[in-house]
Amino acid sequence: MADNPASASDPWRLVVELPSERGSNRLVTDPLLAQLGGCGWPEADVFAIHLAVEEAITNAIVHGNMLDPDKKVRVSCEVSPDRVLVSIVDEGSGFDPASVPDCTADDRLEAPGGRGVMLMRSFMTRIAYNAKGNAVELEKRRA
Repeated sequence: MADNPASASDPWRLVVELPSERGSNRLVTDPLLAQLGGCGWPEADVFAIHLAVEEAITNAIVHGNMLDPDKKVRVSCEVSPDRVLVSIVDEGSGFDPASVPDCTADDRLEAPGGRGVMLMRSFMTRIAYNAKGNAVELEKRRA
């Protein structure tokens, strides 16, 4: 399906269940990047989407599912020439996104944590979490 670029009336879709192991994000990012290229998305947007999706999936695997091999991460993607929508759901207990410390604060510049969430917020048009905090929806609209 990655060979046929999406259209505004017929977006490309991918739904996949990932194992909770590092590197499994490529099962999503490789076909997603192919679709973005096929739809003519600008390089800067492709970079931003790739980074945000990779961070969100990594967070779900590492922080949500705690690398538990019995847990999965469900990802759904929709790509059209003017919009990308990615939903990521883990089987973890969730978190409060508002409690993630500001990684740009002077006292946090060298502290680990929070950078992925900050990058997702910076690079995507919209980012939304469910009430439990174990699902995130990333949206990018083409300028």
